[in-house]
Amino acid sequence: MATKLLRNLSLISRVNHTKTIHNTMSRHLSALQSDTVFSIQELTQKLTKEMGFGGGYSPMPSSRAHLVQYLPKSQNDLPSRSMRDSYLVALIPLSTNTRLQDKYTTFLGSVRVGRLLEDMDIFAVMVAQKHILNPDLPSGIPSPQTLVTACVDRIDFSDFVPKPHEDIKMSGHVSWVGRSSMEVVVWLEQSRYGTWHRITRALFLIAARDPTNARAAVVNPIEPADEREKKILAGGEKRKALRIASEKQHVSKVIPDGDEQKIIHDLYMKTKASDVSLKSVMLPPGGVWMEDCVISNTIFSQPENRNLHNTVFGGFIMRQAAELSWVLGFKFSKYRPKVKSISDIKFNKPIAVNSLIHMHAFVVFTHMQYVQITVYVETFDPQTGASETTNIVHFTYEVPELVKEVYPRTYQEAMMYIDGRRHFFEIMKPGSYDEGNMLEEEGGVTKSKL
Repeated sequence: MATKLLRNLSLISRVNHTKTIHNTMSRHLSALQSDTVFSIQELTQKLTKEMGFGGGYSPMPSSRAHLVQYLPKSQNDLPSRSMRDSYLVALIPLSTNTRLQDKYTTFLGSVRVGRLLEDMDIFAVMVAQKHILNPDLPSGIPSPQTLVTACVDRIDFSDFVPKPHEDIKMSGHVSWVGRSSMEVVVWLEQSRYGTWHRITRALFLIAARDPTNARAAVVNPIEPADEREKKILAGGEKRKALRIASEKQHVSKVIPDGDEQKIIHDLYMKTKASDVSLKSVMLPPGGVWMEDCVISNTIFSQPENRNLHNTVFGGFIMRQAAELSWVLGFKFSKYRPKVKSISDIKFNKPIAVNSLIHMHAFVVFTHMQYVQITVYVETFDPQTGASETTNIVHFTYEVPELVKEVYPRTYQEAMMYIDGRRHFFEIMKPGSYDEGNMLEEEGGVTKSKL
């Protein structure tokens, strides 16, 4: 699936210096000018060769264990890289490819969000690969690092509505680096009447693993080239701390705080019947039970849905989750919902290509005209009946009218409610996503605010 999707993009090696590109990047981009325009298919073939993967599907992929000897032992063995070193630009050529237009078009004539999620996942890995440089790697030896998407911190959407007959530009760079992980910022833009308008801004966390995907592998450290890059790097450090704190305070590990416990009790009191029995419950006017706000889907994955590592492509999982959540939002609100943000996408475990995949979407929280939906992704073994959660995706949707208030009936649903509420108010918090902007963000390239 990854190879198939990468054919949909065309890499830009020649960058025209227009007013849409910020001055801080002009010298760097001029160095990238070339008379050759590469396609992403050509770049993918090069990347596939560099990583030592062969073409075509095989149930037993070729071993990369022999590449372990070429792994750097420490970050000190690798040169520092700036953010500009990983900067990459590509196009989704919708204006000239009618076959792509059919794949990317919704029945309303806009662009399918799920397709964009697939492309962003691929692109983020390409940016991370561009960051990695090992001068000591012998010529002809494949890259020993295996890159996987660990999580997607956040994807915010502007009010701009993209059209399926105009090219979409993808751009991004590494914005923070740990010992074995890289944060990648990705933008999507579309030109309208000569002006590039922002569609999305996304943060991916890409993990580097050893050739057998058994343990972490070190990557090049990052060295800011100027004050702008220092500011972006500081934002990455802040987000790392927030991710760690959020994980430690998750409702599955720590009891909700006093205010949240009061919220749970207030919900209970609203649904308690007027008699003295604690067993009787009633739904308040304008309310709906959470257990009635769920839909599910089962997917049997195929080789076309795989990545280079013979597991299910993460972008495919995101697309399926996005489309299922949209259907639930439509069904719940009676309006076609507009996605405002996707956050905290977890990739807890790789999914084998031949897996049965269950997806369950829940409306977990509502507020005014907003609907918070969580999608749980599970693999299912028909022989044993065992299931395992591999991914969790959080969606924030907006509709034109006020929506019903959702009420939990069990303690488990109450925890889902609190978790969804946390995600919603984090998304809506002013300035919660200001740090980590791309190098060209201040260039005034768009009229749409994120």
